[in-house]
Parts: sequence; C-alpha cells; structure tokens
Amino acid sequence: MLLELVRNAPEVVIGFLLAVNVIAFAAFGWDKRQAMRSAGRVPERTLVGLALVGGWFGAKAGQWAFRHKTVKEDFQNALNLVPVIWIGLAAIGWIATAVL
Repeated sequence: MLLELVRNAPEVVIGFLLAVNVIAFAAFGWDKRQAMRSAGRVPERTLVGLALVGGWFGAKAGQWAFRHKTVKEDFQNALNLVPVIWIGLAAIGWIATAVL
C-alpha cells in the first residue's frame, strides 16, 4: 500500500491540490454568500489556511470571482504572503539537499 502511494505520488499530489483549490474557491463563495445574509461566516484563519496548504490559486480565483475580501488589507497581506512562504520553504529544501 505504501509502495503504491509512493509510485502514484504525482497523481496523489495533483489530486490533493485540485481538491484543495476547489474547496478554497467554494469557501470564498460560501463566505461571500453568508456575509450578504449576515449569517455564520468562514473564519479568515480557515481561508488563509486553505491557501497555505495548497489552495492559493483557488483562493485568489474565488476572491476575484466573488469580489470578496478585496478591501481588507490585513487579510490581503496574509493571503499574498502564502506564495512567498512556499518559495522560502522550497529554497530551504533545495539548499538542504544541495548541502547534504
């Protein structure tokens, strides 16, 4: 089972990223809908967390499509920091493998 997972890692990663991006996009739509109804909202921590675990493109697409959370500067900064964090982690990983 583990060997199959390792062999199919690219498909698993692509599937995960696709799923988390769809979920992030939907979360922005749902939060916008709830905001318009003054109902229970999706916490900003959840929206940024979805972006952080790989759903950044879906989050940005949802933000644009639903015109949601586009004025709140603190939220914008947190969401826009996500790819910087990814690049930093990739650089650390690349340096670590080059040194070892």
